[in-house]
Amino acid sequence: MQNTNSVRFAICGLGHIGRRHAALVARHPEAQLAALIDVRAELQAGLAAEFPGVPFFPSLEDYLQSGPAADVLTVATPNGLHAPQALAGLRHGLHVVIEKPIALRKADAETIVHTALQTGRLVFGVMQNRYSPPAAWLKQIYDEGRLGQIFLVQLNCFWNRDNRYYKPGGWKGTQALDGGTLFTQFSHFVDLLYWVFGDITNLTARFRDFTHEGLTEFEDSGLVTFDLVRGGSGTLSYSTAVWDRNLESSLTVVAEHGSLRIAGQYMDKVEYCHLQGYDMPALPPTSPANDYGPFQGSAANHVQVIENVVDTIQRRGFATTNALEGLKVVEMIERIYALR
Repeated sequence: MQNTNSVRFAICGLGHIGRRHAALVARHPEAQLAALIDVRAELQAGLAAEFPGVPFFPSLEDYLQSGPAADVLTVATPNGLHAPQALAGLRHGLHVVIEKPIALRKADAETIVHTALQTGRLVFGVMQNRYSPPAAWLKQIYDEGRLGQIFLVQLNCFWNRDNRYYKPGGWKGTQALDGGTLFTQFSHFVDLLYWVFGDITNLTARFRDFTHEGLTEFEDSGLVTFDLVRGGSGTLSYSTAVWDRNLESSLTVVAEHGSLRIAGQYMDKVEYCHLQGYDMPALPPTSPANDYGPFQGSAANHVQVIENVVDTIQRRGFATTNALEGLKVVEMIERIYALR
């Protein structure tokens, strides 16, 4: 029996992540799956079996014209479609959940923020790293001042994305719909940097394309240096040219009162913590990685995303990642890519 106060979701884009959103909404006691939207008509039969009774629409336009009412539009389509589809949802009076990144250009992200304010709707950016226990712990000890002055922050993201991921004729790897390695693969690590340590300035960057020349329209590796506006300096080194499988994503901090390192394939464990007068607590386990078959993504924390959306709309909480923070991440990546 569906709760009459349940939050109704229309899911736009039913790839791996969109289906995850749909499944989590369908399972949530205070959420309801109102509609499924995807341009690939061949998905309809499989989705009907997986989510019986939920209507399918071949385009967002079709849904907005004739679909059942919803409270939330979830946008889980290729990156380049996120902004126009989110804007269409907002203008239709829907709250929107936008998979990372919320846009590929700061100007488009700003339009989303303004439209949300004009329509009185909420925008939720999906930045699932914030829900991983090591990230939440890092944010907490930073906010408590336990680190003191930050000296150095080193972010390393070394993943495998080869021809099993970038397939001919797909949207991944295109400048228009993908936008670049930092947008599709590592924007949630840029978000983590901003969420904990704040904005960056004095950027320099070098970009290389080692193994993706025939696969993508952009770099597979980059070396970025920056200063933190609040003090301290940092580096972001990233690559998707790692052979066969992901190597690691890690964050090392050298600060006034000690040092720490969060690492593992998906930044899922605290490998080192030596802080003045501080004993490391036991953290809850990190969710397993998103599994895409031959390759893997970051920790699968979408269940907390759905819970946060429901709680916020039911006025029991606040958005964990708001549109302004999503805008900042797009702007930071845009500033890095301006150095290409």
